[in-house]
Amino acid sequence: MLIVGRDRAAVEQLLAARALQCPHCRGELRPWGSARPRPVRELGTETVCTPRRSRCASCEKTHVLLPDTMLLRRRDALVVIGAALLAKATGEGSRLIGRRLGVHPDTVRGWLRRFALRAEGWRAHCWAWAHALDASLGPIAPAGSVFADAVSAIGLAVGAATRRFGPRPGWGWVAVISAGGLLANTSTLSIAP
Repeated sequence: MLIVGRDRAAVEQLLAARALQCPHCRGELRPWGSARPRPVRELGTETVCTPRRSRCASCEKTHVLLPDTMLLRRRDALVVIGAALLAKATGEGSRLIGRRLGVHPDTVRGWLRRFALRAEGWRAHCWAWAHALDASLGPIAPAGSVFADAVSAIGLAVGAATRRFGPRPGWGWVAVISAGGLLANTSTLSIAP
């Protein structure tokens, strides 16, 4: 799996130009059909996304090219999940967050629990990314909880990536920094900055 931009035509151009590299061996990725269509909910609307697949010319592994608007195995768009994480970091509860975002409170509660379980790891991971991209950053000021500290570290990493490489719409840099695994059940924290 590789995080790419949300413009399907641009992804096709990158594949045709052999400009995408395999995340395992750094070989050339080539077109290889499409992944299954996935419904994606975003603030009251639902669309269907069919991510592109690719195959490495060297190791022959296949990869889904996931748009930076999505996370692995999540039906809701990253911008919705991100809004829930920000709201929780400021003290809101899952019922209020769910009502405001139009998402069932149990779904929101699941996101918040998953993130809270790995918050310290994400704090350290994003802090490493932030410092790798901008060595002039100072220490993270405590935000009041491990959860809020992790959300703050995500913001620092996104800010550093934006200053270094330019903006990505929505929570696009979070998808890249987490390799789509921000709420994954398995560890994606081994992805080095």
